[in-house]
Amino acid sequence: MKICLYLEFYHAFGGRLYKNIGTGLLSSYRNQKEVLARSGIEFIEAWDDSCDILQINTPWINSIRLIWKAKRRGMPVAIWSHVTAEDAREVFWPNKFLYPLIKRYLKYAYGLADIVLCPSEYTKSLLVGYGLSPNKMLAVSNGVDVHVFKKDEKKREAARSEYNLTGMVVGTVGLAIPRKGIDTFLALARAYPKNKFIWFGKIYSSFLTQPLPKDIPPNVIFTGYVKDIVAAFNALDIYIFLSSEENQCMTNLEAAAVGLPIMLRELPAYRDYFTDEKECLMAHNEKECETKLARLMNDKDERDVLAARAKERVVKEQSLEACGAKMRGIYEGLLHNARRK
Repeated sequence: MKICLYLEFYHAFGGRLYKNIGTGLLSSYRNQKEVLARSGIEFIEAWDDSCDILQINTPWINSIRLIWKAKRRGMPVAIWSHVTAEDAREVFWPNKFLYPLIKRYLKYAYGLADIVLCPSEYTKSLLVGYGLSPNKMLAVSNGVDVHVFKKDEKKREAARSEYNLTGMVVGTVGLAIPRKGIDTFLALARAYPKNKFIWFGKIYSSFLTQPLPKDIPPNVIFTGYVKDIVAAFNALDIYIFLSSEENQCMTNLEAAAVGLPIMLRELPAYRDYFTDEKECLMAHNEKECETKLARLMNDKDERDVLAARAKERVVKEQSLEACGAKMRGIYEGLLHNARRK
């Protein structure tokens, strides 16, 4: 069995398009390679007639060409639905005007697959709403490498020293775009002026997205892209993620693997991975965000319990080893069905 993993633009222009970007798409692609390597499944990253399955990550123009090439050879095609029109709409400002076109294109592209791998049941429900058949979609996690994302005191000390962090530090990891909850993040920071709030993640040009507010509180740090994301997580005492739209959010899983207490804005995509009041705290609005963050900041026992439960669940259900066993079964099913045709 040989899988062709394909992520468009990944190798173009020497990889500069993906340099210092820090997106979940790139993290999931790396996880896919690691899953295959640990499962003993051969894979390549460029088209080769010797492959048995074509696996696409985000089907843009050249991906469509490869999909049709694979279909002419009777080769099964799997596509990861990392992108939906709903989340793309809130990334770059032009996307809100392109929303109907993006939705139509994704319906066409995902419709070409033999199987669409959805990072959550929520994503699957969106695609069914586009008119795609639920029979060709399967909810599968992108997983987390629990051997990489773990507590590391040396990394913690180095990161906290670099950013001059002391006391209880609250933070997040992700692209610094409005959809990720910048306004709520700043509101929380204003409510707790004695605590440092830090946002690890790439800051895009104002040409592409709304710039950061000018009135950033003095206790807030926006770092921009960071190379060592494990050190970033370890620098924190409480991890918060306040996005208004996600398909999975891998950084939530990574924070859990590191052993951080977690507070999230409640989204349907998270229901596959966390239970409110059991492995994390979830808030429905800005006021609840402040109330539930206060609970975590004032109750060490609750922080410890939530963090331990979240880590236990992620290690058991979302490790790359657990995901690898599921993916092998999916690949074998695709090949079996292809031989029957």
